[in-house]
Amino acid sequence: MAGGGGGEGKTWIGILAAGVVLCGAGYGLEHAEAGPFWLAVGCLAVGGLAVVFGSVEAMIKSVEGIGQRLGWNQFVAGTIAGLASNLPEIVMLGFVVAASPRVAFVVVTLTLHVNALTFGVYSGLLPRDETGGARLPAALVKISTDLYAAGGGVFLATGSLMMVMTEFSTDDHGGQGLGPWDLIVIGVSLIAVQGVATTQMVKRFSKDEDAQDPPEATETETEEPATPKADPPSWGAIAGWGLLSAVTSLLGGHAVGDFADSLVAGLEAAGYPEMIGAIILSIFAGAGAYVMIASAHFKGMYDIALAGVSGSITQVPFLVLPAVMLLIGIFSMTGLVPALPGGVALPIDLETTSVVLLAFPPMLILWKSVQDDGKVNWVETAGMVSVFGLVIYFLAKHG
Repeated sequence: MAGGGGGEGKTWIGILAAGVVLCGAGYGLEHAEAGPFWLAVGCLAVGGLAVVFGSVEAMIKSVEGIGQRLGWNQFVAGTIAGLASNLPEIVMLGFVVAASPRVAFVVVTLTLHVNALTFGVYSGLLPRDETGGARLPAALVKISTDLYAAGGGVFLATGSLMMVMTEFSTDDHGGQGLGPWDLIVIGVSLIAVQGVATTQMVKRFSKDEDAQDPPEATETETEEPATPKADPPSWGAIAGWGLLSAVTSLLGGHAVGDFADSLVAGLEAAGYPEMIGAIILSIFAGAGAYVMIASAHFKGMYDIALAGVSGSITQVPFLVLPAVMLLIGIFSMTGLVPALPGGVALPIDLETTSVVLLAFPPMLILWKSVQDDGKVNWVETAGMVSVFGLVIYFLAKHG
């Protein structure tokens, strides 16, 4: 695996430690109700982002170790790390579901739109060949595109069903929403797709090292002696970095989330639409993924960055969102969340329908942009940024 890892320098450890201290100070001020409110919120914002940065560096170090031990390429190792990094987020979402299932559903679905825009923007930063195309990893071209197509079909079918149910007042709930078993069936089906896709990716592409095809050697080029590879880290060290990343990401995510909640509350008090606050929450929910993408990119580890960008899209419809659906369904059945009239677990309204139905165009464009030739050209980059940006604008303005 080429490129420097999270541990080549020690600066990130100091940033992580400082972030933990700031988070502690912020929560301490909040608990003691001491000092101005903005000071506690500011400590949580700065400290939370610092902790997230440190947790990402630890995750990259763990990912590099796994790749070296198992012979995985950067894209596959990065994708597996991305899947694991969703676990703390799902745990936190469980608390959001317990407080407001509808808000949890809308925020998670909105992360797909924000992450799709991130993919479009990042595609403009990738190294390009003489034709202006940025070559993408084989696993992304042959596995992720299948997930884009499947995700698009799921969002189109579900969004259309929600509109039909509302228009004709069908089923046992009178078209007012989805019941617990509806959500459980959908959730289990979607997670099964993620399981199959992950298994196939590791089986077929984990040894595929030509994510970026190397240029053909010319007669004038002379071969340089191979650089000796360093011994891979022990499994204990890999597990230690992974555990450090998981724990600190939970702390940093909570701190950033609390800051975002305060910001959203201020926006609502100022009269801004609910969807604006939900979009902001979705951006902060993906803070860890964005830091990981940026960190990997600046180290020249483009496949890990692309794994983060693509995984942040495919893992929403096939891991995070179905997990939220399962939590909503189970909490509703067990009484942890008060049942809505008619036994509805998730209401169908303008916000829940629009975030689902408008997720179809981004998935369609992603599939076409990547699948056709395994590259992203400048026209496709411009199209993605334009369309994905417009979808977010439509949701913020009219959703």
